[in-house]
Amino acid sequence: MQFQQDKGGGRRWRCRTKNKPLFVENLVMYQIRMAALALVVSVATAGLTAPVAMAQTADTAASTPKQVQKAQRKADRKAARAKKNAELKDLEKNGYQPGGDQTNYPQNIQNAEKKSAEAKAKAASAP
Repeated sequence: MQFQQDKGGGRRWRCRTKNKPLFVENLVMYQIRMAALALVVSVATAGLTAPVAMAQTADTAASTPKQVQKAQRKADRKAARAKKNAELKDLEKNGYQPGGDQTNYPQNIQNAEKKSAEAKAKAASAP
């Protein structure tokens, strides 16, 4: 681009290769950008609506082996977490403090486990 004077005394930017004013070139670039944006929006809209049209019902969704295995693993993790939390609550009830002083750590948890085992044995032998 170069800076030139017009016949009327005004100044305009003009492109060196073409003799068009800069605003015409900007207008063309603007139109190209708007067309590209419209294309992106239309593709995105089509992509977002396609999964809704292809959605499965609840009956067929869990019928694939991969989904059944995933549901089974999730149930197993949930059961293991519940068992661990119940054991921790039992140990806390018998004197173990996981966030407390850890200087006597092995002895603290062993004492709590011993008390817990004695309480379970006593509850099992009671009529």
